[in-house]
Amino acid sequence: MKLPKTVMRYNPVLRRHTEHKVTIAKKRTPGQASPMAKFGKARTQYGKGHGNLGRYGSKPPVSKWKMAGKKRSKKVDLRFECTVSKKQFTPRKSFRAKKVEFA
Repeated sequence: MKLPKTVMRYNPVLRRHTEHKVTIAKKRTPGQASPMAKFGKARTQYGKGHGNLGRYGSKPPVSKWKMAGKKRSKKVDLRFECTVSKKQFTPRKSFRAKKVEFA
């Protein structure tokens, strides 16, 4: 999928439309969990849900249910950087694409 390098978008900080540079966000390296995530990496050992102590949320109601196949593409994580204020914004909805290039 081809995307433009710059886009005119609304900047909520400046409260007007400005030109934004479009980039794809860098992915974290595996095993580098965010310490500010919901429970961080320390809570992974517990293995139970945090709501009902893992009583009712472990299995689906029908035990034979399984997702068929795998997803063919990943969701694109875009960042829009304002050229005036240098602030970055993310779109509310991302989309799936096999390949993204900027033209």
